[in-house]
Amino acid sequence: MRGFYSIMSVSTSPDDDSLPYQALARRIKAWGRELGFQEVGITDTDLAGDEQRLQRWLQAGHHGEMGFMAKHGTKRTRPAELIPGTLRVISVRLDYLPAEVETTKVLGQPERAYVSRYATGRDYHKLMRKRLATLASQIEAEVGPFGYRAFVDSAPVMERALARKAGLGWFGKNAMLLNPRAGSLFFLGELYTDLPLPIDAPFEGEHCGNCSACRTACPTGAIVEDRVVDSRACISYLTIELFGSIPERFREAMGNRVFGCDDCQLVCPFTRFTRVSQERDFSPRHDLDRASLVSLFAWGEEEFLDKTAGSPLRRIGYERWLRNLAVGLGNAPWSEAVEAALMARLPYPSDLVREHVRWALARQRDKREALIARD
Repeated sequence: MRGFYSIMSVSTSPDDDSLPYQALARRIKAWGRELGFQEVGITDTDLAGDEQRLQRWLQAGHHGEMGFMAKHGTKRTRPAELIPGTLRVISVRLDYLPAEVETTKVLGQPERAYVSRYATGRDYHKLMRKRLATLASQIEAEVGPFGYRAFVDSAPVMERALARKAGLGWFGKNAMLLNPRAGSLFFLGELYTDLPLPIDAPFEGEHCGNCSACRTACPTGAIVEDRVVDSRACISYLTIELFGSIPERFREAMGNRVFGCDDCQLVCPFTRFTRVSQERDFSPRHDLDRASLVSLFAWGEEEFLDKTAGSPLRRIGYERWLRNLAVGLGNAPWSEAVEAALMARLPYPSDLVREHVRWALARQRDKREALIARD
């Protein structure tokens, strides 16, 4: 971890609004764009309002099993407690929509597996951290040693709140950060720094108007209030964060979504302005944007580890991968191939997998009987 150092060449007063810092802020934004970030903003560390909203969300239990959301106390909402000396946060946005990816089409083909669009290619963490480190090096070449720490969804950081304050967007009714030129299909990263840079104006007010498309589209009704998501009902939480059994009341609504869910993002009117990403790392691998449930369910553990190397999918592990796919297969139309695939997994040495396979087989047999009765 980098330490914080005083800058010898310029004043370090947090209220310093001198021309050198204004010019430096402009250069930082230009460097960020040259590195491939679509937008760069700068903000201070005051998150008092967001801290109150987070506490209400936690007290309501909306975080479910995500204990890490409460673990670090106020370090999440007070950047200077996490990294002493922090005065400013440089927030960056990187769009991720791949060029050739099939999106809503796959949701309408229940025999295929739907993987959240951000996860069909390589993991974004290393790519963004490397570029943030390069940005920090460029700043250091300009001003000399300074204090900073880079984050990409890797620490108790209020990424969306900081990005809103830095002018990168506003909170939509699905609690996602929305940008008028990119919807919400982007990643965020931050540089915490001790440089007293001038700050950008935040997005303020309600920009969604009367639109409630995201709330209507949510398959499980997880958006319980405007800008409030109960994670315990969210398919992204159920397929990625939840370690145990997926509650039966949500399984049918999951459809063929086996890793994450994009529904509330895809229906957002601002998503139509999203530009296709030119990042090759975000291009789908192993046909993960269109693969069949049966073919993915047939992967052995070694194949899973091989094909998910450097992928966000690796995070859930093989057991939960099979759990999620079993639910998708239970929701798929009946076919001999689907039923055979599930039968082949019945002896699998995991109570979690077997439970979901049995549920899926029961669903498939009901569908088969219904087809026979119809004929």
